[in-house]
Amino acid sequence: MNDATRTELEAAAFRRLVEHLRARTDVQNIDLMNLAGFCRNCLSRWYSEAAGERGLDVGYEDARTLLYGMPYAEWKAKYQTEATPEQTAKLATTHPGH
Repeated sequence: MNDATRTELEAAAFRRLVEHLRARTDVQNIDLMNLAGFCRNCLSRWYSEAAGERGLDVGYEDARTLLYGMPYAEWKAKYQTEATPEQTAKLATTHPGH
């Protein structure tokens, strides 16, 4: 497989992941962090950083809008629920500082 094809496949997989996360508004970021060690905000930061490495100005908030499919504040108001004490405790032990 050549590099261009690999990049196209990776991009397609990323777009599918983004679609999946947009559809699964029931899955909270804290759930993703506790299970996988990353969340929508992490993906947004990685996207913004990758753009910056290529000389492009894609700010964090712009990247979050891309990932969430809407401004983060809107997504948060519509879909984010209060974390349970169990979720918060697990996050504190698995990802201190978050």
